[in-house]
Amino acid sequence: MGVVKMGSMIYLKDVATLALDSQKCTGCGMCLEVCPHGVFKMNGQGLQIADRNACMECGACSRNCPAGAISVQSGVGCAAAVINSMLGRNGGECCCGPQTGQNQTAKSGGCCC
Repeated sequence: MGVVKMGSMIYLKDVATLALDSQKCTGCGMCLEVCPHGVFKMNGQGLQIADRNACMECGACSRNCPAGAISVQSGVGCAAAVINSMLGRNGGECCCGPQTGQNQTAKSGGCCC
């Protein structure tokens, strides 16, 4: 498992729960519109996951996909920690703390996102 640096954010490689069912995908492009990290791209055959490691599992793509072609376990990992911290709630942990790699909550200041 490696680390990908994106600006000031650090993501662990190959841990995203993101999945695309190409049989269900209609190619509407809604995921392209709502994904904040540009994870998807359209090609000649339809939609594909262009950068799985950029996915922070926020769930915007799966919640907005009218065909139900995208699944992701939103509410886990860094996205949940950041969102809950911003809302003043507890919950969600980052598994990518600064140098230690230890699970830390966003409130503790150890979250990479």
